[in-house]
Amino acid sequence: MKKGFTLIEILIVIGIIAILAAIAIVAINPARQFAQANNAQRWSNVNTILNAVYQYAIDNNGAIPASILTSTDCLGVATNEICKTGGTCTGLVDLSALTTTELYLVSIPTDPTGATANGAGYHIVKSTNGRVTVCAPDAQLSVTISATR
Repeated sequence: MKKGFTLIEILIVIGIIAILAAIAIVAINPARQFAQANNAQRWSNVNTILNAVYQYAIDNNGAIPASILTSTDCLGVATNEICKTGGTCTGLVDLSALTTTELYLVSIPTDPTGATANGAGYHIVKSTNGRVTVCAPDAQLSVTISATR
């Protein structure tokens, strides 16, 4: 009789080691993992908002919602924050034209950690040339999350 391990036994051991390694990596730095997950959600939300604005523009002969202000800075300017669905939009950018009929969005996405009482946590501006920028000023891990079209 030959002594040794079967292929199945070796594969099971490798699988167990891989699972334990994955658990150890997450346990070592869970805050970073959560921050990366939040940033991934922010990227998705920024692109969703920007796509909805441009779908609206296509349906309205190139006109974007009038409440989007012209500015050179998307980050840090409080008046550029998007009003969340159902919020009081005083002093915020009202994009309810995108959600009223649910044709472009069912509701404005909100930041995973930075939404305020009435704000969605995302900012939007248009340039003097008509390009629209959506950004997430509360991005974590010193990442800049911004998309322009």
